[in-house]
Amino acid sequence: MAGKIIVRINILLTLIFVTSSIVSAVAFSQPWKTIAVVVSLACFAVGITVFLWGYWSAVQRSREDNISVAAMYFLVDGAAPSRLAVVMNSTLAVQVVVAVATALSRSSTDGRPGSTLAFGILVPMMGLGFNGLWAAEHGVFDPRRVEGSSEMPQTESPNDKD
Repeated sequence: MAGKIIVRINILLTLIFVTSSIVSAVAFSQPWKTIAVVVSLACFAVGITVFLWGYWSAVQRSREDNISVAAMYFLVDGAAPSRLAVVMNSTLAVQVVVAVATALSRSSTDGRPGSTLAFGILVPMMGLGFNGLWAAEHGVFDPRRVEGSSEMPQTESPNDKD
């Protein structure tokens, strides 16, 4: 399977996030609250990095391929094999559900509104980023066509000027 490392890292980081969030929500004491915040922020940072990497790669491919946002970030329209799309979208769904559930489970801290578990809401950016990176690097998209023609567009201008 192409991009196996991307899938494995996504699953591993999701498991780390789920574990730290649930333990922190149940214990809701130090050091677990701090660990949950650090893990959430680390997953968010990874997510932003792979999101930008995937976006950059997709922009390069978009000169030749017709890439839709839904196909790239949700792996629909045949962009990925169905089994892989289920795995990647399931990790994204788990990230969303755990983030919302743990944030709502402890909506206040010592009588004050807000909780350290709310940082988990940032984590689904990681799932979107890994989906986008996988699609940009390994996804299957229709070729871009010039309007009114069945020919592929030229990759360079005939006079070497843009």
